[in-house]
Amino acid sequence: MAMRPDEFYEHAIAAADGEHRLPLARMTGWDISPFETDGLQVAPLRPPVVPEPARHGEDPADCSACRKRDEGIWFNENWRLARVSGVGVPLALMLYPRDHYDMADLPDELAAELGLLSTRIVRHVQALPHIARAHIYRIGDGGAHLHVWFFARPEGQRQLLGSWLSIWDDLLPEYPAEIADADGTIVADALVASHGGSRTPTHDLPG
Repeated sequence: MAMRPDEFYEHAIAAADGEHRLPLARMTGWDISPFETDGLQVAPLRPPVVPEPARHGEDPADCSACRKRDEGIWFNENWRLARVSGVGVPLALMLYPRDHYDMADLPDELAAELGLLSTRIVRHVQALPHIARAHIYRIGDGGAHLHVWFFARPEGQRQLLGSWLSIWDDLLPEYPAEIADADGTIVADALVASHGGSRTPTHDLPG
C-alpha cells in the first residue's frame, strides 16, 4: 500500500536539509539540462495539502475544454486536435476528447482509438522536415478534461533531448507562428488521410 501523505512527506524531508531543500536531481548534471548547477537550488518541500483542491473542469459545466469542442485543426466524432500557440518548440499540439472524459474514465473504444490516433499524430509530426522526434505528454494535474501534448523536437538541437524538452520549451523564444501554422496544417491533412475526420468540426456527435 502506498504511503499516506504525511508518511510520504516525512520520508522525503528526512533526505532534505534544514530548510527542507532536497539535493539537486541527477538530471541537473546531464549535458541536456537547461540549468548550470552552480547556484541552483531546490525549492523547499511544502507539507501535503489534503484534500487536494479541485482541478479546473471537474464540473463539466465549468470546463473550458468542453466549451472549445469545435476549436482546432482536425476533428472527428470523438476527438479534436489543436495547435498550442506561444511555445518555443517548432510545433506543439494538444489532443482532446470532444466529450468530457479523463484518462481513467475513457470508454474502452475511445482508449483504443487514442492509442492509434497518438501513433499517427507522432508519425505525421516526425515526417515534417527538420523535426527529429515527437514527444507525448499526459499529466492532468491542472485540468480534469483529458489533454495529451505532442511536442516536436527540432532536428540537430541535441541539448533538447529527452525529458528536459518541455522545460527548454518554456525558455526558448516563441517559434514563428506562421511556420507552426503551416506545419500544423500538414499534420492535420495527413491525419485526415490516415485516420479520417476533417479539418472542420462535425456535429453528428454520439448521443
